[in-house]
Amino acid sequence: MKHTQLFLGAALLTAASASFATEGGGSTYPVGAENHLAGAAPPPGVYVLEYVNVYSADRLNDGQGNAVPIPGFKVNAVAAATRIAWVTNTPVLGGQLVAHAILPLVKVKVSAAGQSSSSSGLGDVSLGTGVAWHHSPQLHSVAALDIVLPVGRYDAARPVNVGRNYASVQPAYLVSWIDPNGLNADAKIGLNLNRTNKDTGYRSGNELNIDYALGWGLGNGWVVGVGGNVYQQLSEDKAQGQSVPGSKGRAYSAGPNLKYDSGKGWFITAKLAKEFSVRSRSEGTQFWIKTTIPF
Repeated sequence: MKHTQLFLGAALLTAASASFATEGGGSTYPVGAENHLAGAAPPPGVYVLEYVNVYSADRLNDGQGNAVPIPGFKVNAVAAATRIAWVTNTPVLGGQLVAHAILPLVKVKVSAAGQSSSSSGLGDVSLGTGVAWHHSPQLHSVAALDIVLPVGRYDAARPVNVGRNYASVQPAYLVSWIDPNGLNADAKIGLNLNRTNKDTGYRSGNELNIDYALGWGLGNGWVVGVGGNVYQQLSEDKAQGQSVPGSKGRAYSAGPNLKYDSGKGWFITAKLAKEFSVRSRSEGTQFWIKTTIPF
């Protein structure tokens, strides 16, 4: 087992030196998570949102978007995250105070050159607060600030971990235009400001992420359209205080999505998005389901 880990670790580190943006090629923010109703806070109360994500990739790209020649490279990940949201009656800046916590369960497996390594368990936990506005029956928005706490399992000797071992601060602005019989447009625009991994001395670069959805309401609770995300790393990673050349990642994704609003307080969204124009990251396909249930 130790030999397997070392062999896989060597393969992954070889890839990382040429291509991985952010430490391990991932992010503390689950890119692509948001869909329709991203910026529309529900009425005051407590809500449970469930996010399910399935991600698979068999290609790793370098800083120029070329495939890194690692035989048998594959990434398979499944995540189920519970988000507990509290919409209060407390007025702030003309809106309402909101708060939430996100607890993700993650399972990830990475294979390369006939070897593989996997990890599963509780990932890093997010805590956040913000202000929600309802500008009109159609236009809604939220300004938010999240902090990601490095509580997920992490071992610097393992090539694969569910925890990142560093904190992140994530300011974001979310906006939704909702029309049950017409245009629906949603976006979450956020920054990911990463801290340093104290065990490795590695600091992942800061990131910009935009989750988006565009659809048309059919008048019966259903909205159909397209969705995806835009990811751009804004600064290079740093190892022991020195910039890592070619480490600024980039990825776009797009695909079909839908929403169903029951009209009784709960709704569900789904999205299948294919990544393209990827640099310094794995390139694959992601599937998301999100449900909201009031209590």
